[in-house]
Amino acid sequence: MTQFGDLLGPPPTRLPGDPEAEDAIAAGEDPRTVAAAHPTASVAWAALAERAFEANDVISAYAFARTGYHRGLDQLRRNGWKGFGPVPFDHEPNQGFLRCVAVLSRAAQSIGEEDEYIRCLELLNESDPHAAASLGLA
Repeated sequence: MTQFGDLLGPPPTRLPGDPEAEDAIAAGEDPRTVAAAHPTASVAWAALAERAFEANDVISAYAFARTGYHRGLDQLRRNGWKGFGPVPFDHEPNQGFLRCVAVLSRAAQSIGEEDEYIRCLELLNESDPHAAASLGLA
């Protein structure tokens, strides 16, 4: 057994990341500018979603998080993920995707979309059993 399940399961997926977008967000650049320049970077969409959610703009947060979630799914699939298996939170390039899933979960709960809220929590837990706690959801 490993922290992600049995040894016969798929190996963890570790995204390659987008260093330019990640550096721009870390440097405090406006996430809108970063998302426009790097539309496939989940980290930019995560920053937009988190900012919107904190500002109580739940619908924008939902939309930004949904965009980053889908961009992340595309990247995961291109990197061998088959719709299941570990996506470790401690691998920094995975965090944009997982942050989007967390905001999508919160936003869905805020608008009463309970099924989506539960699906997102399950995805976080299946991706990394420690992700929800790391993202303040546990």
